[in-house]
Amino acid sequence: MQFTSLVFFLFFSVFFAVYWWILGKNFKAQNIFLLAANYVFYAYWDWRFLILLIGSSVIIYFLGLKIAENDSRRKLWVNLGLIFSIGTLLYFKYFNFFIESFTDLFGIKNNLTLKIILPLGISFYTFRMISYLIDIKNNKLKAETDALAFFNYISFFPSMTSGPIDKGGLLLPQLKKERVFTLENGSDAARQILFGAFKKLVVSNSIAPITQNIFQNYEHLSGSTVAFGAILFLFQMYADFSGYSDMAIGIAKLLGFKTTKNFAFPLFAQNIADYWRKWHISLTSWLTEYVFTPLVIAFRDYDKKGLMLAVFLNFVIIGFWHGANWTFIVYGALQGLYYVPLVVNNQINKKKKLSKTIPTFKELGNMVYTMALVCFALVLFVAPGLKEAFGMYGKIFSFSLFSIPQFIKIKILGLIGIIVLIDWINKDQEHGLDIKRFHPVIRRALYVFLIFLIMYYGVFSNGSFIYEQF
Repeated sequence: MQFTSLVFFLFFSVFFAVYWWILGKNFKAQNIFLLAANYVFYAYWDWRFLILLIGSSVIIYFLGLKIAENDSRRKLWVNLGLIFSIGTLLYFKYFNFFIESFTDLFGIKNNLTLKIILPLGISFYTFRMISYLIDIKNNKLKAETDALAFFNYISFFPSMTSGPIDKGGLLLPQLKKERVFTLENGSDAARQILFGAFKKLVVSNSIAPITQNIFQNYEHLSGSTVAFGAILFLFQMYADFSGYSDMAIGIAKLLGFKTTKNFAFPLFAQNIADYWRKWHISLTSWLTEYVFTPLVIAFRDYDKKGLMLAVFLNFVIIGFWHGANWTFIVYGALQGLYYVPLVVNNQINKKKKLSKTIPTFKELGNMVYTMALVCFALVLFVAPGLKEAFGMYGKIFSFSLFSIPQFIKIKILGLIGIIVLIDWINKDQEHGLDIKRFHPVIRRALYVFLIFLIMYYGVFSNGSFIYEQF
């Protein structure tokens, strides 16, 4: 059930009306209705995997209670929960990858590959489960005794398909208190959803056929066209994923919930570390807390070399999280290597506020350089295998790089320019269409303009989001 589909519009309209107008004064009843909606939303994709979601929630709920007892078997319960959560993810997402890699390495005939369907949102809800158990173990969170609140936390439908990855400390307390709908929050949510829909339906979906054509036929195209495809894919993926996040956060806001911010205008990043602080924030902050920080502590005796190793391993995990393919592992490793100069020059944590109006030449140069690094790595992200990725790199670094690229369309460049301009104007705000500070006439004109673009240029045939596959 895609956020941009008519089915979801009807589903959410009915749900919203009942949630606020009939159950608005009873948050317990709202929670029961919300849980039912979560499960309907999930079952619409495949009801069989709803059993896995509910079963996993039951197991983690009771393990959380056992960990909270703080007895001699506390470590055992934590490890069992981690083994179950990670093991389930490894089986569904990586089993065939491990088998195929092992058999290819030793030249063994492979009879073990299975037809495994990847459950919707498993990477996202598994990370919620893992952080929940670890936070209880580290006394950062109390074990949840309210089963209804906990089951809603794991299956929360706005964040199910592609995140954000909310931690229990943020969402669980909100599920246990009365929620109030205000016109201010509702208006802000509507703005965020509108901009998310524009990014997805107009920008991402308009670019998708072009990049698909380029990457599927790269062998017959010039290096400049393949490089242009990588640049376009950056904007396609940004519009697609940040568009989903805007809609997810806005939908949650309409229900009275504050969820994790997932993007902070990464197109204006000044270096690769700044980019990852602004891109898929819920994932990078999750891995920073539960993977990178423990690695830094473990390697602290090795000074900068230890920090480099921690960064490298963290990004290999980020790459592998994205998919069971060597291209994603190399993608993550390349991101880790990008950090080496920053670590050497002690710039990994340096932050700088951007100019208010027009970027300086230095800021603009940093943006272009950082996005060039990102686009170079994205070739690995889109390639079906390493052979194809190296073929694309071979094209890019050929003499045909200096030719005029194909598939340049003024409409596409104009739509990208609209996103960049709106993002730049609101780069210090909570989201791209956070324009409540503007005059009402300006605001309404922009709303009408975006709605017009959605109705006139929107591509409604492609409702899937890129990050659903992860």
